[in-house]
Amino acid sequence: MGLSPRLTGRATARAHHSPAASAFLHKIEPLFAGREVTGGPLLLATILALAMTNSPWAGGFERFWDTPVTIGFGTGKVSHRLAEWIDHALLPLFFVIVGADVKREMAIGPLAHWRSAAFPLSGALGGMLVPVGLYLAVAGGTPAQPGWGAVITTDTAFGLALIAVFANRLPAGLRATMLAFAAVDDVGGLLVIAFAYSGAIDPWGLVVAAAGLAGIMGLRRIGWVSSVPYVLLALLVWGGVLESGIHATIAGVLIGLTVPVEPRLQQHAFAQRVQRRVDEFRDAHDAAEDAHDDEEEHRHRERAEERLGYLHEMASATREASSRLIEVLTPWVNYVVLPLFALSNVRIHISGDLLSMIGGPLVMGVVLGLVIGKPLGFLTFTWAASALGLARRPDQVTWPMVAGVGALAGIGFTISLFIAGLAFGDGEMREAASLGVLLASVLAAAIGYAILRHCAEPRHTAEAPPKG
Repeated sequence: MGLSPRLTGRATARAHHSPAASAFLHKIEPLFAGREVTGGPLLLATILALAMTNSPWAGGFERFWDTPVTIGFGTGKVSHRLAEWIDHALLPLFFVIVGADVKREMAIGPLAHWRSAAFPLSGALGGMLVPVGLYLAVAGGTPAQPGWGAVITTDTAFGLALIAVFANRLPAGLRATMLAFAAVDDVGGLLVIAFAYSGAIDPWGLVVAAAGLAGIMGLRRIGWVSSVPYVLLALLVWGGVLESGIHATIAGVLIGLTVPVEPRLQQHAFAQRVQRRVDEFRDAHDAAEDAHDDEEEHRHRERAEERLGYLHEMASATREASSRLIEVLTPWVNYVVLPLFALSNVRIHISGDLLSMIGGPLVMGVVLGLVIGKPLGFLTFTWAASALGLARRPDQVTWPMVAGVGALAGIGFTISLFIAGLAFGDGEMREAASLGVLLASVLAAAIGYAILRHCAEPRHTAEAPPKG
């Protein structure tokens, strides 16, 4: 959680030159330079999108994202607006990370025990039911009723970024709880999209997706290493889900859940297998250095390179595939996928008419559902599950910290905006729903940050070196 060790070292060294600047950068760096998905670029893109949609260039800005893009092969063609391609083709990459990360936390992380895993799962159930109930209590029976799905989901990127601000001052189980809660929440939102906001479902698309998943599992069973077939099968899963009429982001979660979380080679086995090759490499290298002619040197260099190739492959096998995949995708998701989503989907034209809707059922339903319903549902259901012995809080995670996670869960940004567009199309109702999501996300972020800041260990305590 937080910055990588190298970036942490750089920040420590920088503090000697400019303490004031270092203190500021230390607080904001997790929003941009963390090892996990971060919310800083997404936040900047959101601000830019709001500025552009309320500027003299708003028309051209929105027409750009509405540009039709057609992909064809032979007689078959698929055409979507540029914004829709970002939603369907790029956003699933974010959910690949979510699926892989959740699997790792539940298989080998703080949520490996079923009672620990049941804690965020029960919270996610409450975090979906209670917000929808509050929303319908306010907006049910009005034209705003179709927007109930906007209060179901949690924005994983913003929530994890705010937790990362506290680096090692909060227990690791808290991040795992937030991640698992948000992932289940998002899957619930995607299922809502699939069955409440989608048209007819094409069963053949689901058959194709299932065949792709079966192929991935089959390759895993026979121990296939090369990544090319996995990528092709993942594209097959994505295409099948997209063709079925279900939103393609669900394909990202499914693909992420298939990624192995155990290395192909344990470290103790690595140590036993490579020692002879290390000795052989050293012998070949020394022989090349002492060679009497170019041909002999070339022969020994090739032998040394072969041993290095073996060592490289064996070292790679000690690292689980999920870590490698997350490491590759995270920079692209942070700096390309999520910012492009915000730029293409945040369309709120601030006007007197729109602001007059703040007290209306749509905006109030969204705000109450996310800001009040999320933490209330999360706390109530996790407490009940714990009291009944069905769930267990992760180690060192206190109930105030749980309240902080519940508050952060009210940041329903990414998928909430997407569902608002599905529910109301383009127009005033969509803008009002988006305004409600924006207001609720700001309030939820502020409340959650305040709670976690109160719960976090003092910085000097968390960063103190261990006593020898």
